[in-house]
Amino acid sequence: MIARPNLLFLLADDLRWDALGCMGNKIIQTPHLDRLAAEGTRFTNAFVTTSICVASRASCLTGQWVRRHGIEEFAQTFTPAAWVQTYPALLRNAGYRTGFVGKFGVGNAKAIAAMSDKFDYWRGLPGQGGETFFENGALHTTARLGNEALEFLAEKDGRPFCLSVSFNAPHARDGKPREFAPDPRDEALYQDVTIPVPALAQSDAAFLRLPEAVRKSEGRTRWKWRFDTPEKLQSTVKDYYRLVSGIDREVGRLLAALPENTLVLFLSDNGWSLGERGLADKWFAYDEDIRVPLIAWGPGVKPGQVCDAFALNVDIAPTLLAAAGVRAPSRMQGQSLLPLLTGKRPRRWRREFFYEHHSVAELIPPVEALRDARWKYIRWVGAGNVEELYDLQSDPLEEHNLATTEPERLAERRARWQQEAARRR
Repeated sequence: MIARPNLLFLLADDLRWDALGCMGNKIIQTPHLDRLAAEGTRFTNAFVTTSICVASRASCLTGQWVRRHGIEEFAQTFTPAAWVQTYPALLRNAGYRTGFVGKFGVGNAKAIAAMSDKFDYWRGLPGQGGETFFENGALHTTARLGNEALEFLAEKDGRPFCLSVSFNAPHARDGKPREFAPDPRDEALYQDVTIPVPALAQSDAAFLRLPEAVRKSEGRTRWKWRFDTPEKLQSTVKDYYRLVSGIDREVGRLLAALPENTLVLFLSDNGWSLGERGLADKWFAYDEDIRVPLIAWGPGVKPGQVCDAFALNVDIAPTLLAAAGVRAPSRMQGQSLLPLLTGKRPRRWRREFFYEHHSVAELIPPVEALRDARWKYIRWVGAGNVEELYDLQSDPLEEHNLATTEPERLAERRARWQQEAARRR
């Protein structure tokens, strides 16, 4: 990695791991992100440590698990002491010109407006980044965020920069007549294709296996909005894909304007269910909810590399700091991805990770999990401590709960879950 590169962090909203061409999707059109992957490093085992916007975004900024940074509610924000240990604050203090564009996601509107003096360039938005996708007539929000990012890039003052662009797509505009309204330029995309229905979206048995609290959760309510008929599924996913292609177009515009010495990281803040298990959205500990795309591109990044190491949203902050030569605070719990990006595998790289979701919403049952390359242990901590155990090697879709048939493995995974939960405070 060259000294003090420019830094560009691109964050999509609710983009599931396999909704990119470079991740094996044969339908979706994402040529610019596919180019990033082809010329950089693509991770096949990237996950979030909490799958909900506010908590995941706080984890990206702080490099901490939720049980340490403590931000679980949308109205919560950073204390002054916490903010100075985020990557934007640390990089600005180290001489970087910092910018933020798009959905900030942490704090109410008043608190987010007060963030404007924390960046050299501030176009942060509260809530979901706008009530609708359309503003200023026919200008789609995704395109507007691209315009603002380009405005930042055009303002050069000799300092290296760190620009964070936080798209609010392809997140739904919940409750709107058309929840995933695309840019008008993309209306024609995917009209003549049939979206394959995920295997678990066709399984009533998968839904009936869920704990009762999950069957009655917000995930089921939103499934009825989006997936309870074949026609709804086709319409929802096509619009969802159109929004992703809209992001891709803006990524292409940004790549054309970037200085050569720019490290780019592309991530999603959550996974997203396409009706699997009779559920929609995210929150829970199944892979469709927590697995995300992660791509790195730029100076020092090994081109064409596909990395299967576990990478997490908490790794973003320490990676950006390490690239800039800034020491990460001791309270950061993530790891710098830089060694992996150069093709090395540190001897002590994580082999498992802890997941948590403790929503304040009554209709989202809290859950914790521990996942490694083979085993996943899930514990519904607010629904009677129901346990699930999956052998991902033989059961990658997580259909067969082994909690009653593998008592020794269950006890071992439960003990490791307890240890990891304690470590993340």
